[in-house]
Amino acid sequence: MLPLPPVAPQVGHRSRIRLGRDYFVRITGSDYSVHPIIIGRMVEASADLDRVTITGEGRPVGAHRRSWLSAATVIDPAHVEAAARLRAAFQQPKPGEDPLRRDLAEYGRALGIVLDDGRVA
Repeated sequence: MLPLPPVAPQVGHRSRIRLGRDYFVRITGSDYSVHPIIIGRMVEASADLDRVTITGEGRPVGAHRRSWLSAATVIDPAHVEAAARLRAAFQQPKPGEDPLRRDLAEYGRALGIVLDDGRVA
């Protein structure tokens, strides 16, 4: 028998991905929920034989028991509740802000319209 290698082999799965709007990461065919506060940012997902752990910006944002079912969806109810709260907060206008009012000069700047006196509209 040969001796063990000087460095232990890496066991499990590890990946770094940007978390999408659906706040799930896919590891070996199964989806695992992640706290939605980190949507749009890079997360690191690691899985061993028993656990799936997701970290983002140096803190844990998801931990689940590993599912060995094909195409399973593993959901933490706290993640669903947080997503509902964030969605409701996003849909509420800020105090004193009229969501239908916009400065018309924004359209002129976006289109690059120059007035007769040389100002950009």
